[in-house]
Amino acid sequence: MTSAELLTDAFGRVRETVYEAVDGLSDAQLAARLDQDANSIAWLCWHLVRVQDDHVADAFGVEQVWPGLMDRFGLPFGPGATGYGDSPAQVALVRVSADLLTGYQDAVHEQTVALVSGITDADLSRVVDERWNPPVTLGVRLISVISDCLQHAGQAAFIRGILLRAG
Repeated sequence: MTSAELLTDAFGRVRETVYEAVDGLSDAQLAARLDQDANSIAWLCWHLVRVQDDHVADAFGVEQVWPGLMDRFGLPFGPGATGYGDSPAQVALVRVSADLLTGYQDAVHEQTVALVSGITDADLSRVVDERWNPPVTLGVRLISVISDCLQHAGQAAFIRGILLRAG
């Protein structure tokens, strides 16, 4: 298995987990929060896809998918918003359908796979962010994105289970 195949598989698992987390849920279920300070499934999935879109596009020097889709979401956030540091009140504003979330996930996944499918082992050492010490390489950035996305997708799946058991 090559690095490109491994990364493609990992990002595919992110996509699968997002689909599983939102499948068959109503807009109200997607927006439900376990308490007033908790994240919703909708916010978690929107946020994880925004992070993947933002970070992968930046690492490869390409445009994000978000600007072409953000109007459909109708969120009162600027084009650079990814959810980092959102307050509970901002989390509550993310009220979107499963179809909208999976449509954005699909578009970002397609772009991500197109970008990572040509990666070689040598590419993984390329520095993509010098704001950190040590500077962040492409390999570290991609693993960080995968880890963050899978953690949030897992949180969304956990909330889904609670909501469905509660009836």
